[in-house]
Amino acid sequence: MDNAVYDVIVIGAGPGGYVTAIRGAQLGLKCAIVEREHLGGICLNWGCIPTKALLRTAEVFHLASRAKDFGLKADGLSYDPAAVIQRSRSISAQLNTGVGFLLKKNKVDVIWGEASVTRAPSAVAGEVTVHPTAKPAVQPQHPAPKAVLGPGTYQARHIIVATGARPRVLPGLEPDGDRIWTYFEALNPPSIPKSMIVVGSGAIGIEFASFYRTLGVDVTVVEVLPQILPAEDAEIAAFARKQFEKSGIKILTDARVASVAKDPDGIRATVINKDATQELSAERLLSAVGVVGNTENLGLEALGIELRNGTIATQALGRTNVPGIYAIGDVAGPPMLAHKAEHEGVACIEAIAGRPAHAIAKDRIPGCTYCHPQIASVGLTEARAREAGIEILVGRFPFRGNGKAIALGETEGLVKTIFDAGNGRLIGAHMCGAEVTELIQGFVIAMQCGATQRDLGWTIFPHPTLSEMMHESALSAAGQAIHI
Repeated sequence: MDNAVYDVIVIGAGPGGYVTAIRGAQLGLKCAIVEREHLGGICLNWGCIPTKALLRTAEVFHLASRAKDFGLKADGLSYDPAAVIQRSRSISAQLNTGVGFLLKKNKVDVIWGEASVTRAPSAVAGEVTVHPTAKPAVQPQHPAPKAVLGPGTYQARHIIVATGARPRVLPGLEPDGDRIWTYFEALNPPSIPKSMIVVGSGAIGIEFASFYRTLGVDVTVVEVLPQILPAEDAEIAAFARKQFEKSGIKILTDARVASVAKDPDGIRATVINKDATQELSAERLLSAVGVVGNTENLGLEALGIELRNGTIATQALGRTNVPGIYAIGDVAGPPMLAHKAEHEGVACIEAIAGRPAHAIAKDRIPGCTYCHPQIASVGLTEARAREAGIEILVGRFPFRGNGKAIALGETEGLVKTIFDAGNGRLIGAHMCGAEVTELIQGFVIAMQCGATQRDLGWTIFPHPTLSEMMHESALSAAGQAIHI
């Protein structure tokens, strides 16, 4: 197979990469995908999916602890840490196998190893050299790809880089796999610690803080900025903070970890908060300060590919400044989300195949944080809309005014909508509360279709549902809400 010329080689089998390769095969392109560790990438194996499995366990545990609120008895409630982790890992393994099956079904070759681009496509096909991986590839339990190939030199007319990202490491907070964790260790701990310091309050930090706190861990979150969940609307972030603190999570904002010392039983972190300095002790510290793109050892610099802020600079439809080479997903910059990677990959491969392709509208990419309570958003925050000079209408509706939320016992929440006062169009939606990660797509569709406040106000929402709050929030923007 070394001399085979592919139409497309995709480097990286994460959600962006494998979806791109499958879509290319559906369009009649001869595709191969190079992966060094595991099908499904970080998202499926160490990110999106296993964390949601853990958070589901935490949600069930939380509900069971409130059994008497629902007229039930659940005495002696406890959990089995090993079984909790095993459930999460088995779900990832199941989906890993599923990705292999899909690649086989669509006749996509899988090449195991570490890739570098040694020649860009031009008058002749580009060249990808695949070296043996530093660690063994984690293949599906029942290997399924059409062809499982190994190190060698492969040619392709188009090359798509989809290598994803890894945890950012700050000086002094270098993970050691023991006292100082990244999300890898937090997902598969040898035991549940009694206490934890979480550095960073983005989605990763808050999700793990929520999970571990629900299991009884003493959790402190340290955030260098004035607001937790810095990407979220300030009002929603403040609402969420109150709920987290009610659950027992301690939160320090405007604070930074100046130093960390390791003790036999844990760690001590010196935290500077404005003008004060304090020392925090815990068994474990989780560093959740973001991620950086995997751009190293790919041969990009030698080919003159432009990098920007640690990621590959791209133009429309994933094109880099070097013809024939493309980048999608986390390695192509924020927002670093699996669903963004998938859509970028589909648009990129459809353009390569000569099909009409849609550019990705980044202002319509939803973001979800699966903590308790959940957080979901799309579009402009209130502050950013005002900074842009847009005259806006803002609607709000609380969960406590919704019958379904009351019946569910989930009355702490808020739905917020932002409309352009000039044309009435929805330009932002932000929510905190039960199941908002499932509700947000309604607002995403509304923005995609150019819906206005009146359109949402005239839409009939089913009763009794949580979605009625979306309707009431839109009505609220025009002063027409009924149930508040």
